[in-house]
Amino acid sequence: MTLSVGVLLTSCSEFLNESDPSNFTVENYFTQPAHARSSVNAIYASMRDPLSSGFGGGAWAMTEFATGLAATDLGQAVNSYFVKDLNNTSDNGYGQTFWASYYRGIGNANLSIAKIPEITMDSEEATRLLGEAHFLRAWYYFELIRMFGHIPLVTEPMSLQSEQLRPAQADPEAVYNLIIDDLTIAEAAGLAWKNASGRVSLGAVKSLMAEVYLTMAGYPLQKGEAYYSLAAEKAEEVINSGEFELFDDYAALHDPSMKNIIENIFMIQFKTQLIVPNWQVLIIPYNKNISQYSDETGGIYATADFVESYEPGDLRAEEKQFFFTQFTHESNRNQVVDLGGYFIWKLFDEVAQTTTANSDLNWPVIRYANVLLTYAEASNEVNGPTTAAYDAVNAIRSRAELDDLEGLSKEQLREAIWRERWYELCFENKTWYDMVRLRKAYNVATKQFEDYVGHRFTYGPVLKERELLFPIPTSEVRNNTNLTQNSGY
Repeated sequence: MTLSVGVLLTSCSEFLNESDPSNFTVENYFTQPAHARSSVNAIYASMRDPLSSGFGGGAWAMTEFATGLAATDLGQAVNSYFVKDLNNTSDNGYGQTFWASYYRGIGNANLSIAKIPEITMDSEEATRLLGEAHFLRAWYYFELIRMFGHIPLVTEPMSLQSEQLRPAQADPEAVYNLIIDDLTIAEAAGLAWKNASGRVSLGAVKSLMAEVYLTMAGYPLQKGEAYYSLAAEKAEEVINSGEFELFDDYAALHDPSMKNIIENIFMIQFKTQLIVPNWQVLIIPYNKNISQYSDETGGIYATADFVESYEPGDLRAEEKQFFFTQFTHESNRNQVVDLGGYFIWKLFDEVAQTTTANSDLNWPVIRYANVLLTYAEASNEVNGPTTAAYDAVNAIRSRAELDDLEGLSKEQLREAIWRERWYELCFENKTWYDMVRLRKAYNVATKQFEDYVGHRFTYGPVLKERELLFPIPTSEVRNNTNLTQNSGY
């Protein structure tokens, strides 16, 4: 009896201590090539989180309201108004979404980078997957460093026992150095120039490198001409590859059949019925009964002052090019509804809005248009007006049915290129980043650039130095005593 009890106790002890073989942990997961692939797939997922939208607004709109060029009718989306009216605080849920989502993406990238080399698999595939992981980590850090300025730099997988569980803020230059190191690894990873599936491509890597170098040339690092030269060099490699071109018309920008091809170098991936982008509801005019979506939020649209500042004859400002002011009634498509504002056509999924309420659009991250403008700006800073710089910016203007730029001084061409960036890349989460790296804002009344600090939005608020960064989320500062809040918040 005693022996029987002893055996029973031992068996129970062994049973209770035995791990469930179907329960994946970090220690037992990374054992085969499929695990490497799935771990990298997981890194992409966090890119989608800030695009989630509804009657509470959408985090993706944060950097648009910070430009002073966006308006809203969505009264309950208080986070939008805090940013738009320059009354932002660290309690803003938009900032928390970006911080948490992007550090989750970084955490997954760190795990893949650490564990994939331990898996027995085809070496070329492993190198490509690691290239994707390094690119994605670089992209997340590039977004975070520009938004929040003083951020932790975490490069190892984390656990409750990690020394970096409550990391201190890094020198911003150290973060940029990691970004460049990651992109250099990705550049050498054997990736194809293009990838129609939406995965990271060599074109995406070199395009992002150009944008990072352009940013490092300006504020806050102010590395100047050497980095403008690097930006021009990487952008020129993309241009000279011959792999990308501008769409013939702007309709292709919101055509789901054009995802990940031609002008769309890199996008955040969505798929109708599977991973559905609900940011469509944020760009629908408020309760105008034009859409198959039940939520018509009026969450974000362009100010009239901005749209009406486009150069006369600019195709982008014409109806249903980048913006729209009228649409048909959802119960009678022969009835035209006046929308009362300039809503965002360049992001509008017509099939979803009129028929399915289930969008198939991707979100643009890097367009070839951006590469051309990056090259034009960077090369002008290094060499002044050249034929190549004019060709790049005039390709953008030609599509807009505008006359070519010519005969300008370096300073005149600089601001002309900036204006093209404001007009071409609006509402793609680019403009505020340009404002911060240049320390400039565009006065839509005078059509001139003026200092960021002291710039008055057309509806009243005035930019202060604190608005060069967003506040670190309250919960992060409370949970990590090693974090110091950005000045002014």
